[in-house]
Amino acid sequence: MAKVASGQSRGQAARELLCATSTVISAVRRYQEHGREGLVDRRAFNGPTKVDARFRETLCRVLEGTPQQSGWRRTTWTRELLAREVERRGRVRVSAATMGRALASVGARRKRPRPVVRCPWPARQRLRRLWQLKCRAAYARPEEPVFYEDEMDVHLNPKIGPDWMLPGQRREVVTPGNNQKRYVAGALNARSAQLTWVKGERKTSALFIDLVRAVDAAHPKAKRLHFILDNAATHSSKVTQKALAALGGRVVLHFLPPYCPEGNRIERVWWDVHANVTRNHRCKKMEALMFEVDTYLEARNAQATPSPVLRAVTARRAA
Repeated sequence: MAKVASGQSRGQAARELLCATSTVISAVRRYQEHGREGLVDRRAFNGPTKVDARFRETLCRVLEGTPQQSGWRRTTWTRELLAREVERRGRVRVSAATMGRALASVGARRKRPRPVVRCPWPARQRLRRLWQLKCRAAYARPEEPVFYEDEMDVHLNPKIGPDWMLPGQRREVVTPGNNQKRYVAGALNARSAQLTWVKGERKTSALFIDLVRAVDAAHPKAKRLHFILDNAATHSSKVTQKALAALGGRVVLHFLPPYCPEGNRIERVWWDVHANVTRNHRCKKMEALMFEVDTYLEARNAQATPSPVLRAVTARRAA
């Protein structure tokens, strides 16, 4: 009002105040019709706030479930559907825009769900087995080392992941088109955190046998080699059993419960490889990509240190 009264046009005042011209026009009209009272923010008379603590609490309870669990046919929530469900649970009806602000106020975000496969074992049996394997790794003796074993797929077509970019820019990752695959089989020492790995063009029993022989050659003084691993067919095939028998019983396999990757510590190593090497990579040939994988794993071995739990166990034994 002060700018318009000083002689500026409504458009000039809007540009200086960084607002819409219609906002200045509306304010001037209200002042001309009602004086200073017309400039009072009339939202103060809208009544109590709709999105209060009880509304947010109900919204959080709704978001803990799926639409189908609440009786809707839709598989994902929308702002409109959330508004209808919250209203059905006894709260006030709000618009989709207000529901969007309510979602932001409770910290809700749109994210992709994480696909999981549930272990078919009873919970007590699964936890008991995971605890037994964890104890075996924690109390591993030098003459009977324990290794976490698993295989990793390496694709020439890069895995696409998030990265920091400037506004208005989107970095491009050129894919080779015809995908190629290589496989890395690794064994993570539960005590020293050192990794032994072999590579192959196919994920077969031969790849697993090559890894076992590499670990066996690296630990000639060990009485037994214990491997904690998943239930892949290559780990229990007849070819694998015959090769393990040829080693004179030095290799003992301890299988995880089905669909329990969280019990295999080497999975974390593979996540790091994908995060640092294969995600958004720009290698045009498979040989160059595998060289990067080898370089990363060698650098990791140079910096690997035992876990705090294993160091604590070692200290107690020494005491």
